[in-house]
Amino acid sequence: MAEEDLNSIDKEFVEFVVKNIVENPEDVEVSREIDEMGVLLTLKVNKEDMGKIIGKSGQTAKALRILLRIIGSKNNARVNLKIIEPEEE
Repeated sequence: MAEEDLNSIDKEFVEFVVKNIVENPEDVEVSREIDEMGVLLTLKVNKEDMGKIIGKSGQTAKALRILLRIIGSKNNARVNLKIIEPEEE
């Protein structure tokens, strides 16, 4: 199956990019699941860093998703990114 060929390159890519954008890189968590729809990456960041990840009008999140789509298509896989909103304390 093509999704396994990615070998978590997609996950490492998201971790690298996000950790270099945020103020709290130690709080970045990326999990990876494979199902019939493809690869799903779930991203969790510190509440204070959500604005940096989403970006102005969602531009940063959109750019991340486009780059993941390119990585996925290169490997014949569908890669989606889900950003989990931190819970209020």
